[in-house]
Amino acid sequence: MLESLTGLGLATSAGLNAYIPLLAIGLLARYTDLITLPSNWSWMENGWTLTIVAVLLAIEFVADKVPMIDHANDVIQTFVRPTAGGLAFGAASSSQTVTVSDPGSFFTSHQWVPIVVGGAISLGVHGMKAASRPVINATTVGFGAPVASTIEDFISVTLSVVAIVLPVVVLLFLLLMFLGFGWLMRRRKRHKEEKAAAKWAAAQGWRPS
Repeated sequence: MLESLTGLGLATSAGLNAYIPLLAIGLLARYTDLITLPSNWSWMENGWTLTIVAVLLAIEFVADKVPMIDHANDVIQTFVRPTAGGLAFGAASSSQTVTVSDPGSFFTSHQWVPIVVGGAISLGVHGMKAASRPVINATTVGFGAPVASTIEDFISVTLSVVAIVLPVVVLLFLLLMFLGFGWLMRRRKRHKEEKAAAKWAAAQGWRPS
């Protein structure tokens, strides 16, 4: 159960930023005892792997904070984030952590299952992120993009660490994320209704006094 929550948290994190959970897994496995990767996932803590992921993270960090470029980045990340989520879920669900000393045999004997599940979870979270960003950009004239991106990065980092150290808290993070997304979608609906009303008023020749 706990290994599933760990994988769930890391896959969710990958939906926000593909490289943060991969870097978190690799660094914590290489330099701490918080997570111990099985031999078939040990490549994630390799120095070259960590360097490549860090470079990609730096590029993503900048691109996601610039209006218009962030949208193009989200299009590209439609393929990257689910892949990262699948890798994160697959590695974490079969690893020993501070809360999981004996990972379930199901995930270790059916390694394709967590990869597929993690990819699906990350794709769903990525879809919510991509849908909410135009709302933020439109309502803040682009100024909200770097703020929203920084918040997303912070959530991704925190969720990655929490998923490994205290996976039961992952459920709370998910609840808060869904509530936040729901609020943004309601705001998007109101914004569209206001624009439609303004266009209708303009068409009728109405002008404020």
